[in-house]
Amino acid sequence: MTLQHPGLARSRPLKWAAVISDVDGTLVTDDKTLTARTKAAAAELRSNGLMFSIVSSRPPRGMLPVMKSLGIDAPVAGFNGAVVTGADLAVMSAHLLPPAVARRTVALLDARGVDVWVFSGEDWLLRRSDRPYVGLEERTVAFGPTVVADFGAALDAAAKIVGVSADFDGLARCERELHAALGQQANVVRSQPYYLDVTHPLANKGDAAETLATLMHVPLAKIVVIGDGHNDVAMFARGGLSIAMGNASPDVKKAANAVVASNSEDGFAQAIEQFVLEDARSPARADVAEAGGRAW
Repeated sequence: MTLQHPGLARSRPLKWAAVISDVDGTLVTDDKTLTARTKAAAAELRSNGLMFSIVSSRPPRGMLPVMKSLGIDAPVAGFNGAVVTGADLAVMSAHLLPPAVARRTVALLDARGVDVWVFSGEDWLLRRSDRPYVGLEERTVAFGPTVVADFGAALDAAAKIVGVSADFDGLARCERELHAALGQQANVVRSQPYYLDVTHPLANKGDAAETLATLMHVPLAKIVVIGDGHNDVAMFARGGLSIAMGNASPDVKKAANAVVASNSEDGFAQAIEQFVLEDARSPARADVAEAGGRAW
């Protein structure tokens, strides 16, 4: 799959060639909408020849509305990188939890009284639909859950298991316990204060950024990565420039090269305007902007 557009005349190369962004808490506001300024920033990336991809804890199916709204045609990574798909959601690579690890994860979460969600294939499975954050997730991913009495065979092909709790401190303790119990058998990280994501060890946003860079034919050193959560820190260490949102926690901000406004204050658009497109807007880049192609 070739995504490069060679042959574009240019006076000098753009400093950055691509942007990889988180979705929730970064691209969208807290009510899960895309602002006009965010849409304009994404359009300007395209007009200046930069690739634009997203990596999210959402299932790929739940990323589709954002992809369509922003005109994303590059590969994307869902489930924190467990599943990489094309813009048509055709699976390009997948890292699923080993069945034994999936079952142990559910047992450990059950023992702590934490609600459990299992994402397997295109299905979102849970035991009760009247629990906290179910409605929020349904609005976020734009499809509903399937209520089951037992997760059964779904744990043989689970892309992500989520521990869900309104007790943020308790979930943080659970995160530490799962780290200790599962060790290198799984990647355990909170995508939100109320979501504890458990995925395959290779299903993390750092490895996802590397995979997307390879598929886009762009060196990681020329990619800007943007996020707000603990699960974004892994990709902060891989990109050429890492930008944290203003709504990120202090430790996430500390891991980034730069910090912008929050997701409710168009922080993503600020990041694109201030750090990515400043070079592209210089007079020497007029040829690239007018050509409307990808500049490498």
